[in-house]
Amino acid sequence: MKDNFDTFFRRKPALMLVSLKKNTKMRYGSVLAKEVDCTYSHAVKILQTLEALKLVFFEKKGRIKIIRLTNKGKEVADYIEKIRELIK
Repeated sequence: MKDNFDTFFRRKPALMLVSLKKNTKMRYGSVLAKEVDCTYSHAVKILQTLEALKLVFFEKKGRIKIIRLTNKGKEVADYIEKIRELIK
């Protein structure tokens, strides 16, 4: 049976936001992809969409892009966590 969470959300984008909120250390695309169990290229596409929605932004540190949540992204991640708890 499908998880109730999947009824309301696309799992990987939602989990990316929640994961970024929970871990405040520097986050890279490859690490985030592993955490939500998807390929790096799929993670990049999701992150580009989240950036267009102004939920995340990229901070360049040399050759590496660090992913950070915007205030709006933190708020959305909070709501996703609350909904996830309610539908368990």
